[in-house]
Amino acid sequence: MDISTVCIHGANQQKDPTGSVTVPIYQSATFAHPGVGMSTGYDYSRVQNPTRENLEKVVAELEGGVDAMAFSTGMAALTAMMELFRIGDHILALNDLYGGSVRLFHTISEKNGLTFTFTDMSNPSKLEQLMKPETKAIFVETPSNPMMKVTDLSAVAEIARKHNLLLIVDNTFLTPYYQNPIALGADIVIHSGTKYLSGHNDTLAGFLVVRTAELSERLRAIYKTTGACLSPFDSWLLIRGIKTLAVRMDRQQANAIALAKWLASQPKVNKVYYTGLPDHPDYAVTLKQARGFGAMISFEVDREETARQILERVKLILYAESLGGVETLITYPMLQTHADVPVEEREALGINERLLRLSVGLENVNDLIADFEQAIKGV
Repeated sequence: MDISTVCIHGANQQKDPTGSVTVPIYQSATFAHPGVGMSTGYDYSRVQNPTRENLEKVVAELEGGVDAMAFSTGMAALTAMMELFRIGDHILALNDLYGGSVRLFHTISEKNGLTFTFTDMSNPSKLEQLMKPETKAIFVETPSNPMMKVTDLSAVAEIARKHNLLLIVDNTFLTPYYQNPIALGADIVIHSGTKYLSGHNDTLAGFLVVRTAELSERLRAIYKTTGACLSPFDSWLLIRGIKTLAVRMDRQQANAIALAKWLASQPKVNKVYYTGLPDHPDYAVTLKQARGFGAMISFEVDREETARQILERVKLILYAESLGGVETLITYPMLQTHADVPVEEREALGINERLLRLSVGLENVNDLIADFEQAIKGV
């Protein structure tokens, strides 16, 4: 079945006996037992809820995993996943990650006894030089946030298997519609469901999708114990959002390609970071492992004054955090998504006062270009 059809019908799973076309919202905290030692399969909504279960099965199907777990936020999903590790464990992580992930690793995971080595993964063979006896996992976000670096997942997966390490991939930017890390060798896939999977900037959610039943069992135990499950209503919103994932991603990508080309032609723009431009250094890797380029663009302008004027003058484009919704959003990574990353680390990656990040929405692309034109005018 084509992935766009799975988005709508959920691989024909859990049809409602009433004939309801939409999945019901089971707004119940608990479920009655038919008898002593008996269960309907649902006991308490922290453990499982029929609405959330339907959502999880759809996401697992889209990603090609054996199971998916829906969390209250993307950070809740990441926090629960880190409970797989013990004091003294070491993790190799990409050096260009969402700032919230970096903050969690530095302020919570390190406090709990884990250690990290952050590195460029453009040459996967160098990862072996950074491994320690206590290394347990490789953590990748691709494309990365905000510099749009692309990691060769198959190459990293081969190294992870060789050393018996977990490969964990944040697939938020491309979504399962454009990229499936498990098919490329990943063990765990993370999503901020708040973003493209929801698609409407109206709810928070997170997902963990796993390759094996063993990982499912371990993470389900953590999930039940820590309790950051997605509510029934928010699960329903995600089910509804995913139904339009394919058409949204295709339109947003088309807009992003046109906008990236326009930005690249502007004299006040020094550099455009978009994996769909043929001059992107990782363009060939993207073609090899993904079915699309997504709708995230970062770009560097000539001066800090230009960046600030764009942020203050845009009208249709919204100056706001987050990404992946139908509205086009622009962010200032150094002050927003990566504010907690040490200055030296930020600037070494190129996250400076001239860098802006754009989440391209569904508006007419000519209107987006016109908004940029009036915002840049007179700088």
